[in-house]
Amino acid sequence: MDNKKIVVALGRNAFSDVFPEQQKRVKKAAKAIADLVEAKYDVVITHSNGPQVGMIQTAMTEFSRLDPNHTVAPMSICGAMSQGYIGYDLQNAIRTELLGRGIYKPVSTVITQVRVDPFDKAFNEPSKLIGRLMTKEEADKEKEKGNYVEYQESDEGYRRIIAAPKPVDIYEIDAVKTLSDAHQVVIAAGGGGIPVLEQSTELKGASAVIEKDYTAAKLADMLDASTLMILTSSENLTIEKDGKTEDIKDISAKDADELISHGYFDPITTLPKIDASVSFVEAKEGRTAIIANLENAKAALDGKCGTRIS
Repeated sequence: MDNKKIVVALGRNAFSDVFPEQQKRVKKAAKAIADLVEAKYDVVITHSNGPQVGMIQTAMTEFSRLDPNHTVAPMSICGAMSQGYIGYDLQNAIRTELLGRGIYKPVSTVITQVRVDPFDKAFNEPSKLIGRLMTKEEADKEKEKGNYVEYQESDEGYRRIIAAPKPVDIYEIDAVKTLSDAHQVVIAAGGGGIPVLEQSTELKGASAVIEKDYTAAKLADMLDASTLMILTSSENLTIEKDGKTEDIKDISAKDADELISHGYFDPITTLPKIDASVSFVEAKEGRTAIIANLENAKAALDGKCGTRIS
């Protein structure tokens, strides 16, 4: 295979919202990435930031509450902070793992902005919970700012809910491509990227988060990677059919599309992974998408486990 460029999307099981625990977990992720580097792949990594961006948003909100001179940090800034924080832990863990194997290869984190469409229907149908539980008084104040808040019966409190639009373009793609073409390991578009709206020459942060699997597929497509790998806590995709659980091992993009149309995948957890994989594979011949367990990345790449879409 001439094109050995792979985009790897790390799920939330590779990280933690507790500092010491995250440093333990990223070591496992680093081993998976190092295995791919040893297999002579040029690796570009993107990652989840769900718990971390929520932790940052909560901390910044509390800070503004304790000191009214400081305003609440917008979601775009919280996303940028999470990219830097996670990238810092991840790039150091990968560097250490590579050096331990006798491999010197620069590892860089690129703070990445992703354009979203202001008319994306997701802005009218916010779906992602963010931040801590709020009292009714706090919720009312959020509503006054124009934010969407909903009462959560299970938590007996109010939570802010934000939009999850699809990615349209990645502004730092040329920088990512240059580093990747130089055979460096690159961490980019963390948390799906910082969602921004283009206003003339200015990029304005959007009050949203982007599903990282869709951004991973967009990133892989724009880099013309041969492989998209989405690493999770599951061994492979499964569906419930005729009262039985079926493992999905090898499947064509066409057959996967049919399963999607029949509603076999959970819209919150599984659908983005398979939908993004299909869009990547269908965009150009010869591409492969793999969904597998983090600890079995190399075995999945070799076709020994996981779900493979082609």
